[in-house]
Amino acid sequence: MKKHEYVGLFLFALIGLSFTYSKTNNLPEGFVYLKKYVPSMVVDLRYFGSKNFVAKPLDGYKKEVVIISKPAAVALKKAQKEFDKRNLRIKVFDTYRPQKAVNHFVRWAKNLNDTTNKRIYYPEVAKKDLFKLQYIASKSGHTRGSTIDLTLVTDENFELYMGTPWDYFGPKSWPSDTTVSPTAQKNRAYLREVMLASGFVPYNEEWWHFTLKDEPFPETYFDFDVE
Repeated sequence: MKKHEYVGLFLFALIGLSFTYSKTNNLPEGFVYLKKYVPSMVVDLRYFGSKNFVAKPLDGYKKEVVIISKPAAVALKKAQKEFDKRNLRIKVFDTYRPQKAVNHFVRWAKNLNDTTNKRIYYPEVAKKDLFKLQYIASKSGHTRGSTIDLTLVTDENFELYMGTPWDYFGPKSWPSDTTVSPTAQKNRAYLREVMLASGFVPYNEEWWHFTLKDEPFPETYFDFDVE
């Protein structure tokens, strides 16, 4: 092979590496893939599939990857170190959520005839009341990039019992609810305790929902795809 052919191949390889890097790290500044910070986590991105109250994938979820702001990722790494003491891992249902997915919620909520997963997620709530009761809204803290929906699993991948499924619309999902079993109350309290100590603020109506206290984008609602 001639010298200029070696040079050409070398340049082609460099261009290829550069292209791969830009494609696999194509996130807005300040965002990261959580797997890099918490490699032991379990990913169950519910809006990427149909295991959610809409019963179908949401707009903007193109790949089952967990994207979150970098400060939130650092805080979750701290939380996981604490969970490691009990041989537990975080299981992620949702983190960053594009605005187009929230818009998808709104369109779905207006179609009162579509109640496919009502029995699972909102058996005690009429679909027409989801807006009034604020289960569905036109803006979500998830879209700001520092909110996470999660639970805990054992090394054998069994979820700790929390009393209700994720995204269950009703008072039983409130962290303060005492109608769920003592085991569920204890597990919720432990999750809340560790997340608080790691810099997150809990949500009073969802045991699985936490937002970084010092979120870096408190006024910005992003719309880039999850991919």
